[in-house]
Amino acid sequence: MELYDLMPIIIIAVILIAIAILFTFVPVTLWISALAAGVKVNLLTLVGMRLRRVVPNRVINPLIKAHKAGLTVETTQLESHYLAGGNVDRVVNALIAAHRANITLPFERGAAIDLAGRDVLEAVQMSVNPKVIETPFIAGIAMDGIEVKALARITVRANIDRLVGGAGEETVIARVGEGVVSTIGSSETHKKVLENPDSISHTVLAKGLDAGTAFEILSIDIADVDIGKNIGAILQSDQAEADKNIAQAKAEERRAMAVAQEQEMVARVQEMRAHVVEAEAEVPKALAEALRSGNLGVMDYMNYKNIDADTDMRDTIGKLTKGNHDHADEDDDE
Repeated sequence: MELYDLMPIIIIAVILIAIAILFTFVPVTLWISALAAGVKVNLLTLVGMRLRRVVPNRVINPLIKAHKAGLTVETTQLESHYLAGGNVDRVVNALIAAHRANITLPFERGAAIDLAGRDVLEAVQMSVNPKVIETPFIAGIAMDGIEVKALARITVRANIDRLVGGAGEETVIARVGEGVVSTIGSSETHKKVLENPDSISHTVLAKGLDAGTAFEILSIDIADVDIGKNIGAILQSDQAEADKNIAQAKAEERRAMAVAQEQEMVARVQEMRAHVVEAEAEVPKALAEALRSGNLGVMDYMNYKNIDADTDMRDTIGKLTKGNHDHADEDDDE
């Protein structure tokens, strides 16, 4: 087969390849869908999206959805939000929901909320259907020292104007907890809290705790109130225990000082006894020296020994007599 005979086949193949490339690079079907929905989009605009690395479906489909809902949104707005990393479809859904609920939500604000990392659609739904936030048990101590635990339910509604830069649920729970603790602490007795728990919600709600948050507090309801520990009695018991330990420590210190003084007296007595023994050891030497020098006669020495023996005898008799008296006292006690 000659080249001349293959030319028609080659031309047809080139045309088919060109059409495939055209339909791949240029979203003609998407352009047709937009025209069918009444949205005028230039085909060159779609080509420009391809060149700017924008997925046309992510822009055109939300645009069609907004047009059908009666919203006026420009293609450039959606494309710029897509390039900024936002979720175009979620923003458009939020705009439609806000429009249906008669909530004013411009596209710029919705895009800003989405780029801030918040779910703008959920915020709009929360504006229509308020959310209930349940706090954990919050413990406060009344003036009588009794601990009171309260469980609160906070009904909040999203504030569209404060979603960007507003504090979240954790801040609301923390502020309500602080208000509950303060209200319980200002009560004279725990009985007043139990008798009138709604006084807590009224007092806390009047403080404007939703300032600077992304929510508007509609109501604060006390769901449950329980009695905790008697903190006052526990503190008094701990103080008494501490005072007892201090008294015991001081008594132990005095006992140690007495023991030390007693040991010091014993040491002094032993020292005095050592001096006496040392002095008694010098007596025989002095007697011998007196006998040699003639200052003491033999009769004088004998009289000294008799007196010493008589003294020893008297000491022995005294000890025996004292022992008999002690035994007699023991018998009388029995």
